[in-house]
Amino acid sequence: MDSEELQRPIAIPDNQVFITVPGDHSRKPPVGELLLDYIPGPKPARCIELFAREMIHGWTSWGNDPLHFQDSRYFLPSRDKMRSMNLVDAWVQNLSILKHPYPSKSLLGSIRFQPLFLKSSRPIAISAVLTGEEARISTPFNFNAYVLDKANHVNRALDDAVAVRNPPMIHEAMRYSLLAGGKRVRPMLCIAACEIVGGPQSAAIPAACAVEMIHTMSLIHDDLPCMDDDDLRRGKPTNHKVFGEDVAVLAGDALLAFAFEFMATATVGVAPERILAAVGELAKAIGTEGLVAGQVVDLNCTGEANVGLDTLEFIHIHKTAALLEASVVLGAILGGGSNDQVEKLSTFARKIGLLFQVVDDILDVTKSSEELGKTAGKDLAVDKTTYPKLLGLDKAVEFAEKLNEEAKAQLSDFDPLKAAPLAALADYIVHRQN
Repeated sequence: MDSEELQRPIAIPDNQVFITVPGDHSRKPPVGELLLDYIPGPKPARCIELFAREMIHGWTSWGNDPLHFQDSRYFLPSRDKMRSMNLVDAWVQNLSILKHPYPSKSLLGSIRFQPLFLKSSRPIAISAVLTGEEARISTPFNFNAYVLDKANHVNRALDDAVAVRNPPMIHEAMRYSLLAGGKRVRPMLCIAACEIVGGPQSAAIPAACAVEMIHTMSLIHDDLPCMDDDDLRRGKPTNHKVFGEDVAVLAGDALLAFAFEFMATATVGVAPERILAAVGELAKAIGTEGLVAGQVVDLNCTGEANVGLDTLEFIHIHKTAALLEASVVLGAILGGGSNDQVEKLSTFARKIGLLFQVVDDILDVTKSSEELGKTAGKDLAVDKTTYPKLLGLDKAVEFAEKLNEEAKAQLSDFDPLKAAPLAALADYIVHRQN
């Protein structure tokens, strides 16, 4: 077996890297640098667990298992700073058989570990395992895969929840808009908020479906001739264009009612008081303290020449941000979040909710109907007050970036790995193209 074959990395779960380098390590080349070649991706620090095995007449030191150090996590600098270090030689020295270890010590954040001494005459095998924690840090968060996974879960749950039954027309109308696609931003926020506080995805799925049902209701009603009078939604004719205004109104009403029924009855493994609190938050978000309030003020301001920034912000915080905020708050509550965690996530969501609408206003004047999947330039046509109209396009873009940074700052106290989906969702919202 040649050296290249011996040094080939072996894939193990959680994106870890496991390689074995046998041989007499009283010789060069430095094994530490060799190990680095198998650890993927540039990053500022590396975290490695080392295992050592000394072959002595067919058995290994300390029984039949590899020597495993309890304090074997070793933080390494980036590859370009690694040339002055010999990782393995810092741990394994071919002097004599194992000496008594001494406790690891920490000084100004650096960690020292007990050395392992092996006989120079014995061939040994050194293995490096990228630890689970560092594997997650070293692997960039795959937002597209996350979106696809969560959207698939939500879409299946929605499809199962709103099946066609008697009377068929109303259920077909509900399904037409509910399953027409869409970004599923609100369900993903709900699930990500549940997971960031340590809850399982299953606890958030019914609530995630509920907020999407209510969001769909708001779109059906918003597109009606008595509201925004739109003909295109998600690249398809609007609900009332297909089923008529009467059925469209009823389809929206049915989705609103069923959202609460589904969340209340399908949520399992969560304390009843948390489910009740979540139901209350969702109801508040869509009533006169939320979505309805924003829609009423929006209707009253259409065509008005003197709508100020404060009024515009009120409209969007209530009409758009309220349901986005509720999505996050529901997930945090159902996931078992503390009051402090719920409050921080609520602030995060309020800012990205406003951000969502600012970006929506920007896209309305910069994209075509084909790109958006809905009628472009509608706000301008009815002389609606928007952020680009009040601030100018460049200032509106700057405001969106500012909201994004302020939102992500609210995640600083959470585990960065668990916060990655929410941070990525914020970036997605500010950079989305439709």
